[in-house]
Amino acid sequence: MINYKECTALRGIAILGIMLHNYCHWLRMAVKENEFTFTAANNERLIDVVSNPDWNLPVHLLSYFGHYGVPLFFFLSGFGLVKKYEAPLLSPQLGGRPGAQESSPIGGRLLEAFLKLFRMMIIGYVLFLIVDFMTPGPHHYALLDVVAQLLMFNNLLPTPDKVIWPGPYWFFGMMMQLYIIYWLIIRGRHWALVIALIMVCWLVQLPFLDDAMMLNRLRYNCISGMLPFGMGILIARHATIQLKKWHCWLLGVGCLALVVCGCLLSAHTWLWVPVAIVFAGIAFIKLMPERVLGWLVWTGGISAAIFVAHPALRKIFIPISHRGDIYAGLLIYVIATFVVAWLLNRTIHRPSPNPRHP
Repeated sequence: MINYKECTALRGIAILGIMLHNYCHWLRMAVKENEFTFTAANNERLIDVVSNPDWNLPVHLLSYFGHYGVPLFFFLSGFGLVKKYEAPLLSPQLGGRPGAQESSPIGGRLLEAFLKLFRMMIIGYVLFLIVDFMTPGPHHYALLDVVAQLLMFNNLLPTPDKVIWPGPYWFFGMMMQLYIIYWLIIRGRHWALVIALIMVCWLVQLPFLDDAMMLNRLRYNCISGMLPFGMGILIARHATIQLKKWHCWLLGVGCLALVVCGCLLSAHTWLWVPVAIVFAGIAFIKLMPERVLGWLVWTGGISAAIFVAHPALRKIFIPISHRGDIYAGLLIYVIATFVVAWLLNRTIHRPSPNPRHP
């Protein structure tokens, strides 16, 4: 259904959405997103700015919708885990050896996953700390907050949105939780278990749709990430359909309409928007002209570096936009982020000295 090149390009779309969202939603005039809680006032503001568009409309749209790049990353993570650790076992004709991956204990796999995330995180975290203390308004860092970030359990703390800094780094804690669920519960087991986990995570959220504080705390954890992550696992295992061009147009346009409707109708439909986001992403990746696809593939190739670098660069350049030069600040931020990410990429993805863990 989607090949390696298309996965990398989809990663490029995801990181562009995240990077631009994390700049735009810090602007005071921008429409705020419904990411961890559902706020009807944000939807009303979005409808108002779309009904009365001005030059700032792209900023409003990126602020409101850009965070949906995160579910794409969770989808790609689930998809990639199956292709890396399950497909060779199930399909020896693809080059795998039955039982080849079984020799590594689960604890070793989880440590490998932790170290992979830590190597990404620590570079950006140190860079951000340096920038944070050299610019106005540094964050107050409690000892527990720092330790929890380094060990990736800060998502479990009360009011995680107040203690995780830089904010986007909540991703590392949730990704580690999903790795644990995959290795301890999902891998090698029936597809119905994945469906069951998705439904449990959905049902857990329902009683708290009107309790913003509790819903916020829940959704900083795997409760919200299980849906796209599980979709990635199921599609990697079972989806073999070949999409024609007209299928992609119909799927892409239809899913975009579902995204908008799901975001605006109610909190219940909002919970399922990641499903439409994933299918819209797959559809439009397959419709991309080859030149655009190539650029997205390159962007996806440095997506990890972009993710860890962009919070520090945002804090440096966003004052330009706060002073009124909104698009000048945004453009400088994008250029600087790509340059720094390109420089960091070799460090993050340097070859491992241990040949067992590429």
